[in-house]
Amino acid sequence: MTLRTQMSRSSRDEARLVRNKLIEFNAKHVPADIRTQYEEINLILKDEDGQVIGGLLSVLCWNWVEVDILWVDQRYRGAGYGSQLLGEIEQIAKDKGCTFIQLNTFTFQAPEFYEKHGYEVVGVIDDAPRGFKHYYYKKNIY
Repeated sequence: MTLRTQMSRSSRDEARLVRNKLIEFNAKHVPADIRTQYEEINLILKDEDGQVIGGLLSVLCWNWVEVDILWVDQRYRGAGYGSQLLGEIEQIAKDKGCTFIQLNTFTFQAPEFYEKHGYEVVGVIDDAPRGFKHYYYKKNIY
């Protein structure tokens, strides 16, 4: 029997279905005590007027947290807000029983910042984007 297929860009609901199907499959292969651990953990920093000046978007997956985005408004950089966000997600990860945090950054972003906070390079892709490096970091937190 030949299956006719059609490829297109997904809707949000279809993307969620694909993600959930992979999570369901993966759950069959990981230890039972961490099988259901999957949640978004997003932090936000606001100034005294309630304006967003920074944030951290991450996902807890099994026994680690993956930081997708850490951003601080240019006007507030160097004042410790990025360190505050990173410290908070590390504490949340510890409280939830995670053993490490992973994240990535580019040459023009903040590799030195993460190294200063104890993150170690576990991989580098050259020329991504062209002319720069894409760094992958891990920090054990147990």
